[in-house]
Amino acid sequence: MKTIGLIGGMSWESSVQYYSMINRAVRDRLGPLHSAKILMLSHDFGEIAALQRAGEWDQLSKIMCESACALKAGGADCVVICTNTMHKLAPQIEAACDLPLIHIADPVAEAIKDKGLSTIALLGTAFTMEQDFYRGRLSETHGLDVIVPDADDRAEVHRVIYDELVSGKVLGSSRAAYRDIIARLADRGAQGVILGCTEIMLLIDQSDSAVPLFDTTALHAAAATRFAFSE
Repeated sequence: MKTIGLIGGMSWESSVQYYSMINRAVRDRLGPLHSAKILMLSHDFGEIAALQRAGEWDQLSKIMCESACALKAGGADCVVICTNTMHKLAPQIEAACDLPLIHIADPVAEAIKDKGLSTIALLGTAFTMEQDFYRGRLSETHGLDVIVPDADDRAEVHRVIYDELVSGKVLGSSRAAYRDIIARLADRGAQGVILGCTEIMLLIDQSDSAVPLFDTTALHAAAATRFAFSE
């Protein structure tokens, strides 16, 4: 079994889900005494979020590249970034560290295509919804049509993530708001919705949507587990 290197803490509320999901998958595969071989480098998200707000992506790139190299030095066989937003820096990380990087958008796109869907909505941070690093990979690499909420809904999705979910706050009012946003996206033609922030799965699940939801946390953790058992 290979060693999975996790870059976490963005936020730890979702990173703990990665750790649990991967270990449960290994236990289910190998038996009750087994668990995954994992290295995690976990950041202080307060520092990361401040740099994001300030647009200091060069500094964030330096932090993320150093993290990947530290995982490699510790014996990791791959890099898993436990957040959608920081995949903005995936090319820099891959250039700095020659370990395989399991990109979160790829298993998500494959799950969407496996269901025969082609038009998908994307929820996430403003960075993920509005910039091209994520949407572009879904469309250019995987041939999906991607739609995002309108400006007011994008602002609300982003606010709930940073003001509530990263702190472990799960509010019924925010769940209702997300349900309404998903319904509006479905009315615009979305055949499914990507939960494109690793904390969103703390707030909503399939019972909140009439169209299929794609949980990036679960799909990414499953891809990391498959890598651990690959030849």
